[in-house]
Amino acid sequence: MSGSNTVFYVAAGGALAGTVRVAGDKSISHRSIMLGSLAEGVTEVNGFLEGEDCLATMNAFRAMGVKIDHLGEGQVRIEGVGLKGLKKPAAALDLGNSGTSMRLMSGICAGQDFDVTLIGDASLSKRPMRRVTDPLMAMGARIETSEGGTPPLRIFGGHSLKGMDYVLPMASAQVKSCVLLAGMYAEGETCTTEPAPTRDHTERMLNGLGYAVQRSGARTCLQGGGTLSGTQIDVPADISSAAFFMVGASIAPNSDITLENVGINPTRDGVITILREMGADIEVLNRREVCGEPVADIRVRSARLKGIHIPEVQVPLAIDEFPAIFVAAACAEGTTVLTGAEELRVKESDRIQVMADGLQVLGIRAEPTADGIRIEGGQLGSGTVQSHGDHRISMSFAMAALRTSGPITIEDCANVNTSFPGFVDLAARCGLNITQN
Repeated sequence: MSGSNTVFYVAAGGALAGTVRVAGDKSISHRSIMLGSLAEGVTEVNGFLEGEDCLATMNAFRAMGVKIDHLGEGQVRIEGVGLKGLKKPAAALDLGNSGTSMRLMSGICAGQDFDVTLIGDASLSKRPMRRVTDPLMAMGARIETSEGGTPPLRIFGGHSLKGMDYVLPMASAQVKSCVLLAGMYAEGETCTTEPAPTRDHTERMLNGLGYAVQRSGARTCLQGGGTLSGTQIDVPADISSAAFFMVGASIAPNSDITLENVGINPTRDGVITILREMGADIEVLNRREVCGEPVADIRVRSARLKGIHIPEVQVPLAIDEFPAIFVAAACAEGTTVLTGAEELRVKESDRIQVMADGLQVLGIRAEPTADGIRIEGGQLGSGTVQSHGDHRISMSFAMAALRTSGPITIEDCANVNTSFPGFVDLAARCGLNITQN
């Protein structure tokens, strides 16, 4: 992963223009491998994100005996083994930097008849896992974590699971998905109820592969013991990756960019709503549905942004896009206030603190709070920013250079490859003055 320190050097100024397709959706790419592996028959995936996180999921299922051909160019062919066909891996499954892989796979692994250990890199090894291990143990699984409830996760096979009715204490698609995936292996019905809407890719894909999921408002239910059938999955472009370009085009004068084939799932489109409230000029064109997921082209032109109080109801719908939104806030007129986002403190980094530190280096007044941040828009200066190995921080500060008075150096950017391989080349093609060592 970060063997050597990858550094981004970004000169000030520039504008974003052109028509581009950003990297494939990470959430949907993970789930295509997991559900395709557990399906009966062949699943063919197009648009798969070839980032390190999704490749970690692919390698984990290969290690459990699934034949997966990675054909390149975003094409993957999976020979599913059925719900009961996974085999004991020869060693611990190393999921690298990927919290999605670990949290969703813990639900699948809890239903197997073999023991498995899930491990990750230094960042993943600090992330909280009791939020998934607690409900799984309530269903009958046996799991050991480190003392602090962090990885490695040791999951003991051969324990029969019972369906449960789980009310999530927090809005988390990963926790909801974990419980539902375990529910496929449980006796009876498993239901989740969430306090606020979160991304629903798991439910959509289960239905797409023929596994019946009932949804009513905040409640989702499925019966154990069903089957998944192999199918074709087209992965749309990732709205989280598109968000960097949406912010960049909004803040840089004379920008006009069109992002093609972006997933606009209503549980993920908070970034569009928030930026529009700040005054962004965003058009959603050519809306269509691909494999059960809503998709569109997004055209963004430069606009004068204003600070807002971000509605808390939008927080779960934009949770991964806040580093980019904070850059928009730094370039907006007035003050932007975010509350209700304590979840940001336990991502790949403490995103509230790390973004505040970086904005302060660039001369912006940014005050972190327990559950959010207060940012006063102003003139961004020049300086060296620490990304703490967090891919979204690195890409957000790269876009900030469109409005700085001098160059920005961003340290520790190797993990951009977890979610957006090719980011530097694509951003440079669109008009960002970026190079890397």
